[in-house]
Amino acid sequence: MKNESISDKIKSQVSEKRWKHIQGAAETAVKLAAAYGVPAHKAELAALFHDYCRSFSKEELNGYIDRIGLDDIYIDNVALSHGKAAAHFMASHYGITDDDILNAVSYHTTGRSGMSMLEKIIYIADAIEPGRNYEGVEEIRKLAFVDIDEACRRSLEMSIQFVKNKGELLHSDSVRALHYFNEKKLNKK
Repeated sequence: MKNESISDKIKSQVSEKRWKHIQGAAETAVKLAAAYGVPAHKAELAALFHDYCRSFSKEELNGYIDRIGLDDIYIDNVALSHGKAAAHFMASHYGITDDDILNAVSYHTTGRSGMSMLEKIIYIADAIEPGRNYEGVEEIRKLAFVDIDEACRRSLEMSIQFVKNKGELLHSDSVRALHYFNEKKLNKK
């Protein structure tokens, strides 16, 4: 299935606001892919699906989490579970089997240690797409095209602080990802 027909299908399943975000993330991902030598079609496909399940109700998502056997940590947590659900959905409903694409979707909210370039691109594209407006986003936008590892590190720092400030569950993948990028930064010196 071509990305254009997938795009039409996803557009019909999400809100207008969510679609605008998805489009912005996809456009940003394609630009980052060009900058870092990643196939544009892979970046676009992952970005198109990254928030596919974000609009599911908590009940729908919980049912899906239960059916696919995800850990209980994901129950009642749309922010953490929607990427995992979307990756599973891509594989089961669209036959997408490229692990790099599936991982990019699965880990786009938390990051993880040892992220591939595509995973970094989707993580950052989600954070810096043109519709995002938060303190520090401009700095990360600039860094993304110069040093994607540092952009990921700074974005993770901000995300972790945001989650802590809200008193929400901080996933260990995010902590391990930040540690990974901190180590990479130290090793560059």
